[in-house]
Amino acid sequence: MRRPNPMATTFTYLESLARDLHKPEAEVMTMAFEAGLRQLWRERTLGLYLRGEIPREQAIERVGIDWVELADHQHAAMTEDLAWALGE
Repeated sequence: MRRPNPMATTFTYLESLARDLHKPEAEVMTMAFEAGLRQLWRERTLGLYLRGEIPREQAIERVGIDWVELADHQHAAMTEDLAWALGE
């Protein structure tokens, strides 16, 4: 089976978003870059928090309480599932 060309797919997404948003491709690329950086920052911050490397308050300051509460909920669910799978 032939895999799609990632660059062609990315370019198709870019063209489609630019058209749908009525914005130049350069502006859409800037928006995508900023969104990606925010996501990386959020993931890094939540990882630090869940590993106990930064306090909850600092995580909330960095990414907001909604993201920290979601991470807490997901971590608790994962821990519960893991305990169940291990028969604990």
